[in-house]
Amino acid sequence: MEKLYEYLGILVLFHSNEHDPIHVHGRYQDRESKAEIIVLDGKAIEIRIVFTKSKPLKGPQLKDFETLVKYYADDIIQSWIDYFVFHKQVTSKRITTRIK
Repeated sequence: MEKLYEYLGILVLFHSNEHDPIHVHGRYQDRESKAEIIVLDGKAIEIRIVFTKSKPLKGPQLKDFETLVKYYADDIIQSWIDYFVFHKQVTSKRITTRIK
């Protein structure tokens, strides 16, 4: 697992054996959801929240996860390319202020 962000207690990460489409997992306590980033011409055009086999995020954590992914979508795309295409390490970021 490669941690990208820690945001209000939510861990946002890639799994090391990921697959297309570009996506990140959001974990909070015993819950997890996935956000797929739909890309056209190198830019994020849509975020789709997909539930995993785990109990899904709900309430404020789901909203915060979706907000973070929308706000950082272009950075997530670049991190995906760096990690899965160029095999570079990515730097985790801790975000301590609420994204509006």
